[in-house]
Amino acid sequence: MRKDYIAATEPADHETKFVEKYWTTVWEREGGPQGHIDRIPNKDEYHAMAPYMGALPQNARILDGGCGLGDWTLFFARRGFSVVGLDLSHQTVKQLRTRFPEVEFVDGDIRQTNFPNSSFDAYFSWGVFEHFESGLQECVREAFRILKPGGQLFVTVPLDNLRHAFLGTFARPYPIESVLRFYQWRLTLAELARELAIGGFEVQKVHPIHKRQGVLRGLHHEFGLPYESLLTKALSVMLASFIPASFISHMAFAVARKPSHGADSKLKCNS
Repeated sequence: MRKDYIAATEPADHETKFVEKYWTTVWEREGGPQGHIDRIPNKDEYHAMAPYMGALPQNARILDGGCGLGDWTLFFARRGFSVVGLDLSHQTVKQLRTRFPEVEFVDGDIRQTNFPNSSFDAYFSWGVFEHFESGLQECVREAFRILKPGGQLFVTVPLDNLRHAFLGTFARPYPIESVLRFYQWRLTLAELARELAIGGFEVQKVHPIHKRQGVLRGLHHEFGLPYESLLTKALSVMLASFIPASFISHMAFAVARKPSHGADSKLKCNS
């Protein structure tokens, strides 16, 4: 597991306060909740989780842990599921409740929710578990507690791909005067599977996703090409067609199951 840091103007902030403030600012910069759900069926996460969603019971109760702008919560709510969107940003959740009163949104911490044991049939969380410096286990244990026996967990975290491993080996040290604070953990596929298994889950599948986004990030950070330029986008499509996923993909996706009868954890890693 590898740590990523970011520049901070208020390094003394308590971690929870910092995470809430940081993501509230991000969501406000993106214009706040808009209900953009049209692109979700084209996303890697949806394609990876769709086969499992079809096996859920009718009116299954689902948690969107770290729902952000609420698009995924809205998407599944409008497809007949009983979905709860949970996020640490009080301001964003307030806006979501006002704009989409027909859907349940709750402000809270995914490490310690107020939901009873065995509350949900499924739980998904995209790019959230990695943002706490103590590691993923508090998030994993709470997910295990609130899922029903046999319940499904879908989670993504940043992938510590071969590009990051190579760059990390030759990275220059941060200047002494830099003001930095922890931002996120970056995990390999095996490390993500291990974290879920330690938390008691049967790990069903782990594989890399967001390959083209990983190429885009590489072109931007290593070569200075702007994200939105046509050249960068064209190059990302071309390069993503032959660069191995394990080398460049941006995120790791995992599917895990809370055992129904204490079955031994099973592991399948796909590169």
